[in-house]
Amino acid sequence: MKDPLAGMSAFVRVAEKRSFSAAATDLGVSGSAVSQTVQQLEQRLGVRLLQRTTRSVGLTEAGERLYASVAPAFAQVHSAVESLNELRERPAGTIRLTVARPAMPFLYDHFNAFLVEHPEVRLDLKCDDVLADIAADNFDGGVRLGETLDKDMIAVDISGPQRIAIVASPAYFTKHPKPKHPRDLLNHECVGNRLANGAMYDWEFDENGKEFRIAVRSRLITNDMEQTRRLALEGIAISVLFEDHVREELQRGALVRVLKDFCSPFPGFYLYYPARAHIPLKMRALGDFLRKRMRRRVK
Repeated sequence: MKDPLAGMSAFVRVAEKRSFSAAATDLGVSGSAVSQTVQQLEQRLGVRLLQRTTRSVGLTEAGERLYASVAPAFAQVHSAVESLNELRERPAGTIRLTVARPAMPFLYDHFNAFLVEHPEVRLDLKCDDVLADIAADNFDGGVRLGETLDKDMIAVDISGPQRIAIVASPAYFTKHPKPKHPRDLLNHECVGNRLANGAMYDWEFDENGKEFRIAVRSRLITNDMEQTRRLALEGIAISVLFEDHVREELQRGALVRVLKDFCSPFPGFYLYYPARAHIPLKMRALGDFLRKRMRRRVK
């Protein structure tokens, strides 16, 4: 039999991702190359490891048994390779981050500049609104709102304080009176926002230092911030968005803001990662880089 370890890395990655295309992206090769490599491994071992359908990839009993045995070993190998990067003069390797979708617009310039400055580092982003367990899910860190973070995490500000903005198009307000108090939203068409856990987001306000929420009535519901913005621009309904996400539209008059006095600043988005004795060089580099950029921004 030829070397049974050949193709094992591809199999482990497919088993983790449950997708040939996602595994191929991680490995930097084509999906067909990954599929062929795993098929060759199955032929050498004489057992079928994966159940393939047009929509999904699952593990057979043999695949489950093999994955349970070899995955910890591959994780150790990965850690060993990453530890060697600590001996290099420059940061290198892959940084895996779980990122809240609304945070992405704040990250484009940061990450572009970071990759230019650190050509041997690779960023692997999973955009998801679910608050992940970064240790259990094998992430190096994440990006979330500051109010959601555990106190045992190192947190690096990447956006500054944020405010929500209640907005609609000028065309909408030619047909409907502007709300003067958040309670008036109950008489308006509003875009509903569904959270990752399936619940509806209640719009948050404060008055005289007291916080309160409004469960707006929505005939249009989405979990996508870009859709929320487009629905406002098209004059269909009032939307709630981050102030920074619609600053340009507000400046050119494409959107009109209301109820600003009821929307106070709150902690913005942070890069976070575990506080531990030996922080990987690549994560230290990213944290230090973002701190410097934010200090320059404040000045």
